Amino acid sequence: MRYKNIISSILACLAISSCRLDFDPTDSGSSDELLSSASTAVSIIDGIYNSMWTAGWSTSGNSHQCFGISAYNIALESMGDDFIMQSMGNGWFWYDHCYNIKDYYSSSSFRSYDVWNANYSWIANANYVIGAEETMDGSSEDKAYVLGSAYAIRGLCYLNLCNWYARPPYSALQNKYRWSDPAVPIYTNPTYKDFTGAPRSDLRTVFDQINSDLDRAVELLDAGSGSRLAGDKSHINLYVALGFKVRAALAAGDWDTALSCSERIIGSGLYQVGERNELLNGMNSLSLKNVMWGAGITNTEQAGGYASFFSHMDNTNGAYAQAAPKLISSSLYKMMPADDIRRAWWDPENPESPYVSNKFSFSNVAAWLGDYIYMRVEEFYFDAAEAALRKGDRAKAVKYLNEVMQKRSESYNAENYSGTLLGALTNSLTGSLLENILIQKREEPWGELGRVTDVRRLGQGIERRSSDGFADDCLTTMARNGINLTNPETYDWVMTIPQDEINNNPNINEGDQNP
Repeated sequence: MRYKNIISSILACLAISSCRLDFDPTDSGSSDELLSSASTAVSIIDGIYNSMWTAGWSTSGNSHQCFGISAYNIALESMGDDFIMQSMGNGWFWYDHCYNIKDYYSSSSFRSYDVWNANYSWIANANYVIGAEETMDGSSEDKAYVLGSAYAIRGLCYLNLCNWYARPPYSALQNKYRWSDPAVPIYTNPTYKDFTGAPRSDLRTVFDQINSDLDRAVELLDAGSGSRLAGDKSHINLYVALGFKVRAALAAGDWDTALSCSERIIGSGLYQVGERNELLNGMNSLSLKNVMWGAGITNTEQAGGYASFFSHMDNTNGAYAQAAPKLISSSLYKMMPADDIRRAWWDPENPESPYVSNKFSFSNVAAWLGDYIYMRVEEFYFDAAEAALRKGDRAKAVKYLNEVMQKRSESYNAENYSGTLLGALTNSLTGSLLENILIQKREEPWGELGRVTDVRRLGQGIERRSSDGFADDCLTTMARNGINLTNPETYDWVMTIPQDEINNNPNINEGDQNP
C-alpha cells in the first residue's frame, strides 16, 4: 500500500453542512497547493483509501466495529440468512445481527452514525479533487488516474449509502421498481462550513448520480491506466470501477449493464478464478490471482489490533472471534456437493461451535497482519451468469457458472439445472438454475460481500431458524422487537438517518426519517 508523506486528513464529521476537507500542515503548504497538481492531489486519494480500513468513524465507545469497508461488509453479512454469530461475545456486530440497532440513531456510537459519517466524509474529500479538475496540472494520464479514482470513490459511496438508508430501487421477485422512494442527500461540489445541507433525493436521482460518476470513472481510469501514480490492488482501477457498476446495475435490475461490465472484467485476463491454494490459506493476501481490490496491511501500526477484520473473523486465532464465533448456516453448508473444496472453510463437527468458519485467518498472528479483500473476480462470474439467464441466454449462464464451479467440485455441472423460479423465502428452494447461481454466490463470498444487499434486491424474505444455528437469544430479541424479515418490503433492514444529521441539516427533519 502506497502512502506519501503529504496526506490529507479526513474529518470525522457527520452533517455534510459542517464537513470540509481539512489539511494537516505539510511541506506542500495549503490545500490549494495539494490540489494544484495530480502528483500532490493523489495524496488525498491515498488518504481516503487509508481511512477505508481505519477505525474511528463512530465515537470511541464503538470504534471496534466501525473500521470502514470490511466492518460494513461484516455487518451486512450478519444481517442476512447465512452468516451466524454463535453468541453476543463482546457485543460487536451483535446488534446488527439481531436487528436491535435502528433505535440508536441518536447516538454517535452506533451504525447509523458510523456509515453516514464515513461515506459522506469520503464524498467530501473526493469532491475536493473533482472540483480541481479544470485547474489541476499534470500529464493527461496522471490527471485521468487521480480524477477517475475520485469519481469511482464518490459513486461507490453513494451506492453504499443507498444500500444502508433506502430500499433497493428494484425488487426482482416482484418485478417492482421503487425509484420514487427517498434515498440520501447528494453533494457534488466542495462543501465548506457555511454550506447548507441538501434534502434527501429519491432513488432515481441518486442512481443517476451513481451511474454518471461510475461512467466517468471508467472513462478516466481507462485513460489513466498507464499513469506513474497508479497504485497496486489497494487502489481502485478500471476493472474495480466496472465492478461497482455491476453492483449498481444489479440493484436496479439492469441486466444488460450487469452482463456487459462483468464480461469486461472477466475478459480482461488480469484475474483468474481462484483454485485450492488461493482459497484455503486464510483469504488474507492481495497477491492472490483472484483478488481485484482490497487493503494491503503491511505493518502492525496499520493492523488495527482488536478493531480489525481478522480480530472478528479468525475464529482460531482471533480476539473477538473467539468470544463470538462466526458460523455458516447448516442448511447452506449442506447444499454444497460432497467434493466441494469450499467445505474446508467450515467445520461441521466442531463440538463447541458446529459449522464454525475456518475461512479467514491472520497471515501473521503475532503481528496481527492480514490483507483485507474487498472484491474478488468470482463475484462477476456469478453476476454474469445471473444477468445472462435473466436475459434468456441459458447457455452463457451455464458457461460462466461452470467456469467457477469446475474448480470447486468435480461432480458439479450447471447443465443439470434450468429455469428462473425463486421461492418467496431464501430457504424455499425450487431447484432452478437461477436459484443455483445465487446459492453458489452465497457460498463463495460468505463473510466478504454483505449478503443482505442481494436478498433485498432479489425481493425474497428471510426465515431465520434455530435449526440452522441461529442463537435463541438473537431470535428472541428479534421477536420481541417485531422484526419480520420474511416480508421483502420491510424497513427492518433500512437504517435510520442519524439524529445529528436531522439536527444540523435544515433540509431534513423528523418527517424525513425512515420508518
